[in-house]
Amino acid sequence: MIALAGVLGALAILAGATSRKPWGLSAIGFFTLLVFITGASIIWAIDPSVAWVETNRTLALLAAFVIGAALVRLAPDQWRALLAGLLLACAAISLYALLTKIFPAALASRETYGRLREPFGYWNAIGLTAALGLPATVWLGARREGHAGTAVLAYPLAGVLVVTLMIAYSRGSVLAAVLGLAFWLIFVPLRLRSAVVLIAGVGFGGLLGVWAFGQSGLSADRVELGLRSDAGTELGVGLIALIVILLVVGVLATWLRERRPWPERTTDAWGAVLLIALALAPIALAAVLATSEKGFSGSISSGWKSLTDPNAKQPRNDPARLTAIGNARPRYWRDAITIFKGRPIVGVGAGGYTAARLIVRNDNLDVLQAHGFLVQTAADLGLVGLATVLALLAAWLAGTWRATGQWRGSERKIWNSERCGMVALTSTVIVFGVSSLIDWTWLIPGTAVPALVCAGWLAARGPLAEPLLLAGSFADRLRGNARRPWLAGAAALVVAIAIAGAWTVTLPQQSISETNAALTALTAGKNAEAQNLAREAESTNPFSNLPLYTLAGAQTAAGELPAAAATLESAVQRRPALLNGWLALAQFQLNQQHNPAAALRDIKAALYLNPRALQARATFLLAYRAVKLSEQTRPRKK
Repeated sequence: MIALAGVLGALAILAGATSRKPWGLSAIGFFTLLVFITGASIIWAIDPSVAWVETNRTLALLAAFVIGAALVRLAPDQWRALLAGLLLACAAISLYALLTKIFPAALASRETYGRLREPFGYWNAIGLTAALGLPATVWLGARREGHAGTAVLAYPLAGVLVVTLMIAYSRGSVLAAVLGLAFWLIFVPLRLRSAVVLIAGVGFGGLLGVWAFGQSGLSADRVELGLRSDAGTELGVGLIALIVILLVVGVLATWLRERRPWPERTTDAWGAVLLIALALAPIALAAVLATSEKGFSGSISSGWKSLTDPNAKQPRNDPARLTAIGNARPRYWRDAITIFKGRPIVGVGAGGYTAARLIVRNDNLDVLQAHGFLVQTAADLGLVGLATVLALLAAWLAGTWRATGQWRGSERKIWNSERCGMVALTSTVIVFGVSSLIDWTWLIPGTAVPALVCAGWLAARGPLAEPLLLAGSFADRLRGNARRPWLAGAAALVVAIAIAGAWTVTLPQQSISETNAALTALTAGKNAEAQNLAREAESTNPFSNLPLYTLAGAQTAAGELPAAAATLESAVQRRPALLNGWLALAQFQLNQQHNPAAALRDIKAALYLNPRALQARATFLLAYRAVKLSEQTRPRKK
């Protein structure tokens, strides 16, 4: 992806559309600054090897953003293809997720959970994928342009996405979808058309989803394969019926709309009704709460406590969780804030939350992320990282404001097809942004990359009143601009950065492959080869201690105990904030050097870094017992 971003970025510079300003550069600049800060955090990170991986990941996310910005320059009139591709991808993944329920023996024979989670292996990612496709679905069914037959497809697609969203039991994705669609309905005048698609898709899709909730073979955990297969067959029949029904509804709705177009007065009136309904929804919710047993204030207080209390009761892993408020995220957020307070300026380094949380946590949960982009950034990169992220957000919002039209004066009434498309792209990014605030889905390429490509397109589009021009053929533009030194230099710089970035991101994995090769050689008795491969792996990724542990194992197998001890001590000295180094050293001292006193001394550092680590506790007890035994058997002086 980084290589592709370099190629497209260079082509956009040399042969892209022209406008008065190179829109989107400020957003790209702040995104690049975020990559730089993430990379710089390797210097002070708790785990530099993880910080390097996070730097590579952030660089890849920047590449997705740049791809979107480059595409809008190279093919500014292909925004429909971008929305269509997004919709097809979300629909295909959602359909595959449902097929794992319909054909569990072939696609998910070892699945133990009732919630949808394949092909990502994470239910919230599946829910977010379905949510990301809904704005594009509504755009497809509500737009005034295009063939009526394609508008019909929006209805069954909406139903499939709704069913997927429901069976994933993803509350965050439901919230993100609601907010993204609300943005569309508030700003786009095609409210009546949109409502028809949503009512049909949510209504019929919701019925199938509610039916699936009542089937233990579809919704319960740890169900035998035979029961899952029988329930899956029924779901398949229901899904086919849903698609057929929604196709018929789509044909009828589209035919009636085209045969007897609604008068503008009617559409405006119904649009106003929908806006009023959206505005009254919070009031209706407040009325329901006021008539409950706890009253309005009591219900709000109880709900807020369940939402923010780290010790609140966790919802079960069944459909009832969709209406539950409590969750485990307050624990993760509390720990992230504690870590941030310890190092508020620059944080503990990219990806450092995982290791730092082991010291401050009050539970036995092993969590890799803070389940929230802002709190994770605060813990990892501190105020410097937060300021950069907020600057990036401001730059992107400014670009999106331009791309979705000037919201003032007479231009507010001009709603052409591209403007509606830009709002659909914005709604998609809003869905992704809301999800990333309360989950770790920004780390999953399948959900992050499409959203960031859309975000890059919006940032670089520029004002709709300023059309992007493609003067002459592609080859003519390329030849002409290649003769301009500053453009050619900028394109060459982009390509050089992409080549360096693409090479850099391969090194951690290359080091892992070399380490695995060393372990294979060690298993085969080729000790010298194993040591050489381990040293090569350490040279490829000097930030990782894993090659040193492998090297120490090879040295121990060869009987080179002093060399192995020196290797493990070097690992500890280089990365004193990592548990594994202290644990490996203590176990070596206990089992190989038979020095329980030294092991007892060093295992205390591991217990400080993770007081709940079972291996560290076991090693401590073994060392403690060995020390006491040696004291008891030691001859006493008279």
